[in-house]
Amino acid sequence: MRRLAALLFCLSAAATAEPRRALVVVLDPGHGGAYPYDGAHGRGGLVEKDVALAVALRTKEAMEEAGVTVVLTREADADLSLPRRAQIANEAGADLFLSIHCNSMPKLKDRLLTRGVETYFLSPDPTDSDAKLLAEIENGGPEASPAKSPDAVSGILADLALGQARNDSARLAEIVQRRMVREARISGRGVRQAPFAVLAGTRMPSALVEIGFISHPVEGRLLAKERHQKAIARALAAAAREYADEVLAKRLVAASTRVVLPEMVLVARKPAPGPAPAASSVAPVAAAAAPR
Repeated sequence: MRRLAALLFCLSAAATAEPRRALVVVLDPGHGGAYPYDGAHGRGGLVEKDVALAVALRTKEAMEEAGVTVVLTREADADLSLPRRAQIANEAGADLFLSIHCNSMPKLKDRLLTRGVETYFLSPDPTDSDAKLLAEIENGGPEASPAKSPDAVSGILADLALGQARNDSARLAEIVQRRMVREARISGRGVRQAPFAVLAGTRMPSALVEIGFISHPVEGRLLAKERHQKAIARALAAAAREYADEVLAKRLVAASTRVVLPEMVLVARKPAPGPAPAASSVAPVAAAAAPR
């Protein structure tokens, strides 16, 4: 019992040896700059780059109220390349990365009907033709390069060092999608996957959220309203907290446990005290066979 108590104390000490730092989130307001890098357009002069930045700023405020450290890839109307956005996240040592966008439909009949939120995680295999087209549009920003092709994404996914982050990205996307539907009260179009270049460049769990269709006559107007933007911000902040509690915190505890496990194994293998073994006729034979 004493040995077990000592082991539990070591586990507790390892888990609390260092103060837990604040969660670091990088928010990426999609697009920016002059046409054609300003993103999708809605009615009344509404532009994706402006909505994405407004929502990102409100999300930053909501997250910081909860003690989260937030870094924005852009804080103004700036023309920022996709590799630079990922670089900012990597240099910040972010725990997770969220890229914020607005969706749009090209055909008039689809613009009148299609609405809702979609959340994406990185994959070389798009969910369907719509996901493939969206990734192609989003990847066509400034300084587009061959590194944004699905083949390059496959190579990145093959990096074992990124394996866990990519698995966690799917879970992050699920949490974001659920929170957006439930708390921002947006109709959901599901969690999807596609070869987004901005996600391929990050080295942490990441997701791209299309917060609604700027092309829809009703949803487009909602995206411009402060009340709706704040609801989205609260949903994204709640998603980050849930992800941190469900995934990151458990991984910290698991990592602390692994530090102590070798000592536990050594204790388990230590022979129990007992009487010395009796003399045996085998011993002289073994001694005689030993080299001199």
